[in-house]
Amino acid sequence: MIITRSPLRISLGGGGTDLPSYYRKHEGFLIAGAIDKYVYVSILRPFTEGIFLKYSQLENVKRAEDIKHPIIREALLMQELKTPQIEITTITDIPAGTGLGSSGSFTTALIRALYAHRKKHILAESLAEMACHIEIDRLGEPVGKQDQYIAAFGGLTAFTFHKDDSVSSEPLKIPIETVFNLEDGLLLFFTGFSRSAGSILKDQHVRSQKNDSDMLDNLHYVKDLGYRSKEALEGGDIERFGKLMDEHWQHKRKRSHGMSNPEIDNWYGMAMDNGAVGGKLVGAGGGGFLMFLARDTALLRRAMNKAGLEEVRFRFDYEGTKVLL
Repeated sequence: MIITRSPLRISLGGGGTDLPSYYRKHEGFLIAGAIDKYVYVSILRPFTEGIFLKYSQLENVKRAEDIKHPIIREALLMQELKTPQIEITTITDIPAGTGLGSSGSFTTALIRALYAHRKKHILAESLAEMACHIEIDRLGEPVGKQDQYIAAFGGLTAFTFHKDDSVSSEPLKIPIETVFNLEDGLLLFFTGFSRSAGSILKDQHVRSQKNDSDMLDNLHYVKDLGYRSKEALEGGDIERFGKLMDEHWQHKRKRSHGMSNPEIDNWYGMAMDNGAVGGKLVGAGGGGFLMFLARDTALLRRAMNKAGLEEVRFRFDYEGTKVLL
């Protein structure tokens, strides 16, 4: 049996500039952090021929072409298995649709497992490229490249998305004390809303392709916030980073009508009145997790708990997508 795991992620600045509709014209930049919440994929060779899949559904088919799960189907088709005899199972610490990049994490975990199953190794950069190829090129999903790259590399990492589709990665040069303060001060709360990012990202994709000035100006500004957030973190200025998170959210929520709702706005305001320096919805928006940098963690936890929001505690992951067994 092969078991792989791939970390979920939080966006720390510049999110949205990793979509091809933006970076192919203007170059994208963002920083992200992999966290110790994971997607796991196991692969084994069953006793009978066929493809056996266990995820939120069960599938048993003879050919890869007949698989309903789009990512598994495309990944297996790329492997060109002549006589399929494989069983794939996936589980996750946190459900999909919560803004933590589970789709990209699943894809990288699956590809690494398939390579290990065939006794092959794949480098992090190639792993991320292949995962992006499946989701963006083969499936035509209106997604960016952030999730696949941070899952593959792990850590606290800055990514530049070049116009020619290449990606440069650089670990953030953050003092260790700042990392500890960041882990202690960043709090994640589940809103109770799960959603597909597709509609929000599709709107951004279409408007960017049409050179919509409001959308492009917003993304240019957010990219600059990514650079400023990197500067603040590498300079050890956590307070400034928190204020940039708030500035980021105020611009991000203008990007689409579905980005927020009155209940999320109410929780955000409550957090800012109870110990938060700044925050935002993680992911494309519309639901998932609210993340705050807290000046007073105890006060913020009490307020969010009283509002009925469940906290998910985390630490950063520095290993990226890896084979466990």
